Amino acid sequence: MRSVFTSLLLAGAIFGVSCGAASESKSPVETMKTYTKAVKAKDTTTMKLLLSADTIKMLDQEAKSQNVVLDEIVKRETLFPESQKVFDFRNEKIEGNRATVEVKNSFGQWETWPFLFEDSQWKIDKKGYADRLMMDIQQQTDDIINQSQMPADPLATPTP
Repeated sequence: MRSVFTSLLLAGAIFGVSCGAASESKSPVETMKTYTKAVKAKDTTTMKLLLSADTIKMLDQEAKSQNVVLDEIVKRETLFPESQKVFDFRNEKIEGNRATVEVKNSFGQWETWPFLFEDSQWKIDKKGYADRLMMDIQQQTDDIINQSQMPADPLATPTP
């Protein structure tokens, strides 16, 4: 009888923990709101917890190259300037373990921020954002190069 009671108690505890963990998982927008509060409070511990593993690795490499601690880079490289007081979010999209949220920047423009679902919670993927920026810059560079190689008038005949 005692083993049945212990088994039921254990099963209930596991069920409670698993249900509690699921209900504690915040949406990407809620994660972003928590991040903005942590930035304002200069709470680097919370900020780091809300960043993806690849983002932490990227920031750690940057810290090592600058000979500073990771917390210094995390504090310095937030998603918005310290002067920004109002935060607007829209168009949260979740697709599997990836998500995006549009965030209005300090210039009033909407930027799309990527998120990854890691460790049972949504985390900001600053590395994914940086990678996307690099791809956009490369595409723009390729477009400029391709445009400069095209003749101005495709029907014109070359001069001898």
